[in-house]
Amino acid sequence: MDVVDLKEFYASPLGQTARRLINHRILMRWKDLGGTTILGLGHAVPYLEAWRDTADCIIGFMPARQGVMHWPAGKPSATALVDEAELPIADGVVDLAVVVHGLELTDHLPDMLRDLWRVLSPQGRALFVVPNRRGMWARFDSTPFGHGRPFSRQQLAQILRDAQFAPSAWAHALFAPPLRRSFIRRSAPAWERAGLWLSPAFSGVIIVEAIKQVYAVSPSRRSRALVTNLKPRILPVPAFESHEE
Repeated sequence: MDVVDLKEFYASPLGQTARRLINHRILMRWKDLGGTTILGLGHAVPYLEAWRDTADCIIGFMPARQGVMHWPAGKPSATALVDEAELPIADGVVDLAVVVHGLELTDHLPDMLRDLWRVLSPQGRALFVVPNRRGMWARFDSTPFGHGRPFSRQQLAQILRDAQFAPSAWAHALFAPPLRRSFIRRSAPAWERAGLWLSPAFSGVIIVEAIKQVYAVSPSRRSRALVTNLKPRILPVPAFESHEE
């Protein structure tokens, strides 16, 4: 999917419902991010709005094959078109990376994760939102979560460990069918409660927080940083309401 398709989806009632439900799960973990540096990768800008007034710096990087859009509306753009395997930012300056519509759509997954590891601070964390291979949303190509490669929890954990990330917390969202009928959208919160209680393994998306493993040093490639005035902050580690399978 390109940026036009993604923008249209999130402007639709179904996309707004999906964003609200996923954001609710994210904000249970990361609510107060005052004074931090946040990087969105993929098409993460719909999920960055909640921190725009409190974070010290927010940047949205969008992969070249996907395309780029201006964000935030009515203000100087904080987005850029990039090669997801060569991020134009200095080593170790990002406190939190939020990756949405990124892992499942890239053709360079190991390189993308390696460079993401590079830009994270020693205390940095990455939050990944990916389509669940067992969920209904991965089977409908009418939404962005039905495109690219879906993941199981075991696959995702192994991929992150191979890239020197340690998965630290898991969550699930999107249990309602991905249909554009209004009664489905209105009942979505009830679907979420029932799904989290009965079968979290069949959620539409998997959300995982991963910590950068600083003891396994990855050699940095040539210096290519274009953004150099960022400084990381040490983040707190609040309790996380994790739902095990």
